[in-house]
Amino acid sequence: MRATAVITLVASATVALPAVGAAQDQMPENYRQVQLSALQLQRSMLIAMADSMPENLYRDKATPAQRDFAQQIHHAAGAMVFLVARNMGGERPTLPDTAATFNSRAGLTSFVNGAYDFAEGVLRDQTAASRAESVDFFGNEMPRWQIWDELHQHTIWTAGQVVANFRKHGMAPPGFGFF
Repeated sequence: MRATAVITLVASATVALPAVGAAQDQMPENYRQVQLSALQLQRSMLIAMADSMPENLYRDKATPAQRDFAQQIHHAAGAMVFLVARNMGGERPTLPDTAATFNSRAGLTSFVNGAYDFAEGVLRDQTAASRAESVDFFGNEMPRWQIWDELHQHTIWTAGQVVANFRKHGMAPPGFGFF
């Protein structure tokens, strides 16, 4: 039942948005709230993961080629800071260094919160003109409002990879909000 409600909500939201692939320089102002909600979801998901993983497993990898758990959470939040500062403006915040971030729940949580405080502030303060302005995003010309959606996709992709860290140790990852 709940999955049906989510599908209905997504389908309804899709109808209200421009067609995928359509050249859209500007989104309706109320779409900013959708993007703020996405940032809040990302933050809560990363914090839940940091809270659910025992600290002694923060430096553990699911596979040799993968980042370890703490590095993966750091990458998800750190990419947000780097790319928002690079593409949206705003002075990068001072965040805990990796020694604190990678080795303690308090450090990792502080890093994630600092990253998302910064990103949410930039998004809230972003003018409509800035949101509509097109910039080069890794070789793709797109309006800044769309970059927020690309960042959301990156965070979800990156965080999803740490499910393997939980499974490796016979643990369930934190609950996924929609199910």
